[in-house]
Amino acid sequence: MHVIKGLAITGVLSFLLVACNSATETLPDATATSSPTSKTIPQDTVTPSSTQQVSQVEPLDTQGPAIFPLSEPGPYFAGNQVYTLVDQDRAGREIEILIWYPAIQQSDADGRAIVRDAAPDLSGAPYPLILTGENSGSYLFKSHLATYGFVMVIVRSPGFSYVAPLNNAVIDAPLDFLFVLDTLTANPPKGLQGVINTDRVGVAGYSSDGFFSLALSGARINPEHYFSQCAQTPSLDPPIQPFLIKYYCNLSQRWDEFSSQVSAEISTITDGMWQPTTDDRILAVMPMAPDSAWLYGEKGLASIKIPSLIIAGTADDLVSYKMTSCYVFEHLVNADRFLISFIGKGHMMVENTEVISRINHFAVAFLGYYVQGRTDYAKFFSEDFVNF
Repeated sequence: MHVIKGLAITGVLSFLLVACNSATETLPDATATSSPTSKTIPQDTVTPSSTQQVSQVEPLDTQGPAIFPLSEPGPYFAGNQVYTLVDQDRAGREIEILIWYPAIQQSDADGRAIVRDAAPDLSGAPYPLILTGENSGSYLFKSHLATYGFVMVIVRSPGFSYVAPLNNAVIDAPLDFLFVLDTLTANPPKGLQGVINTDRVGVAGYSSDGFFSLALSGARINPEHYFSQCAQTPSLDPPIQPFLIKYYCNLSQRWDEFSSQVSAEISTITDGMWQPTTDDRILAVMPMAPDSAWLYGEKGLASIKIPSLIIAGTADDLVSYKMTSCYVFEHLVNADRFLISFIGKGHMMVENTEVISRINHFAVAFLGYYVQGRTDYAKFFSEDFVNF
């Protein structure tokens, strides 16, 4: 399994800097923040396979009525398949996955579109792979990314709960994602051979799924920082609600038990930090409102070397905008780093269909640019576009 890997920086794309603390209710619906470096299009991210993909997709009509054009369904029909994978190296751990992919649109005898086990559309194959968690895949993205020429795999980690305090899932779930990636590479599902490009991978997710995205970006757990943050919880300003302290600091109360169950390949400490759970095939990440940034701190986040897009609501008091999303963004050192802030929106903004639509737009634009090599998508997540 590819767990401990170095990650290379791709090209640079950036826009004017907007400080996190400038986000107020008087600003537009969303603002974009990115690193203040020179504008360069990463031509080296366009491989022969992605170039072929671009040539077979119709040019985007930017003159249409949609303000967020990539929120509209893309040119492909989407089908899906369900599989259960078994990780024998981890006590027969069963991981269910739902795969969305570009498919040929066909109808059954009753005239209904065939979605489950639909025949794949090979016209632009192989398609880049996007990994996400169950909530993000089922409620945010659904089939949307597949309509734009991605294969999206929803990873359902066994035993994981989105409301339970931090537990072994902080390691187990990212390892599930990596196991899925390795399995799809070595043994593609029946009927999807040649469909999935596992050399070009993105990871995206919201809240806990955002944390998994952050974990897979190359961030490294920093135990010293984590213990320090948990020790300071009574004096933090603004104060944190008791149930959130319990959520975030549960591992600090059982660290020896937790760390003893993590393989030495990960838990071995160098420079005061654990080793990353990542893979060099992961080219970009979208950690949206990512909880549990306390595990990494400034030093752990500085290990991230790939393009990163953070999306969060400025009124999020569950996963604090200032203490989490802004903190992560401000301590990234990779050149291609972005923060899109939804002004006045809270953590449950993802129950709003308009917000979901815009997130899908930005996901297609960002992942299309860095994972597909769609250089024409750059303008669709620029500061000028977001602040329009």
